[in-house]
Amino acid sequence: MIGKITGRIEYRAVDHVLIDVRGVGYLVYCSDRTMAALPAVGEVTALYTDMLVREDLMQLFGFQSLVEKEWHRLLTSVQGIGAKASLAILGALGPDGVSRAIALGDWNAVKAAKGVGPKIAQRVVLDLKDKAPSVMAMSDTLAQAQGEVDAEVLESIPVKARAAVPANASAQSEAMSALGNLGYSPGDAAGAVAQAAGENEGADTPALIRAALKLLAPKG
Repeated sequence: MIGKITGRIEYRAVDHVLIDVRGVGYLVYCSDRTMAALPAVGEVTALYTDMLVREDLMQLFGFQSLVEKEWHRLLTSVQGIGAKASLAILGALGPDGVSRAIALGDWNAVKAAKGVGPKIAQRVVLDLKDKAPSVMAMSDTLAQAQGEVDAEVLESIPVKARAAVPANASAQSEAMSALGNLGYSPGDAAGAVAQAAGENEGADTPALIRAALKLLAPKG
């Protein structure tokens, strides 16, 4: 199984690139978003990959991050979603957008992807609702690790030039865990935390928990 490739781009098409890796060319299919982010022909790039193997077909699909690759794996596990539809969804929303759409039950956002109808979009949201928190937590973990690396070089930047310190990258994950301990399902917790985070930018864990509990409180 090929999980990642690094090489020079030999050719670019609408939906795939040919990457030369030490004399061997690999055709890698990517979403519109990933294609737009790739460098020009002749330059070196690196992509995480997922391989589709069938009796009459072998294809590689490329992703900019492990989180995007994980969403592709989950999306293609939904009945009616093949690799092409998955790339369309990721291309339209990006991995973070997919996380928000599924956590909030926003199937209309999923439907915005080319070739994805309302029934399939609703199925994606329903089937993956309880799986979204694990991928969101994975994203938080990677962001937190990146934050720790960045902190090492922060001291070398003049104080006046430093940007404001971002909110704790693990706040949403911690809030979801707390709501889970209170008995809320992973799907309900993820949806409430995602909405609370959107309405309270930069909120820390306690603030997210309070806001999410208000959203989860019985209405009427």
